[in-house]
Amino acid sequence: MATQAVVSETKSKMQKALDVLQDELKAFRGGRATPALVEHVRVEYYGSPTPLKSLATISAPEADMLVIKPFDPASLKEIEKAIKSSDLSIAPVIEGKFIRLNIPPLSGERRKQLVQQAKQSGEQAKVSIRNIRRDANKALDKQEKDGEITEDDRDLAKKQVDDTTKEFTDKIDGTVTHKSDEIVKD
Repeated sequence: MATQAVVSETKSKMQKALDVLQDELKAFRGGRATPALVEHVRVEYYGSPTPLKSLATISAPEADMLVIKPFDPASLKEIEKAIKSSDLSIAPVIEGKFIRLNIPPLSGERRKQLVQQAKQSGEQAKVSIRNIRRDANKALDKQEKDGEITEDDRDLAKKQVDDTTKEFTDKIDGTVTHKSDEIVKD
């Protein structure tokens, strides 16, 4: 594998780590209701756990309310049960063929907890990025040892990997800072 292949694979893996962090942070709520709060809740649907977003449309008609309208009205009770048993601490209200979730405002203490959780998620993403960097550097060292690339090529590729690592670390910091500001301000 040429050095550019290692560098591009490294960049791709780091982008996936950033994407995972961004998906994880969507579930952290600020003061507004957002469908991302509940779309990953698993509902027992015909014997298999299914993400809520596959079973219903989720909308936020107001800043403090979510409305869940199942594609199959028969799944209403299962969706309610899944939301009640989740860690959301939100009581679902069934109204005809849809479920309404009133999102209570966050207390100052809860906001601080969410900011801490966001920072922890960011640190986990940074650990993933550093592990990807370490693996790339090992691959480059092995290629140089096996005579596939020169020492100069290895050093140049390692610098590119380090630059990519710095770029993604900065992106993670920016993402976490943005989410923390959103949690505190909303």
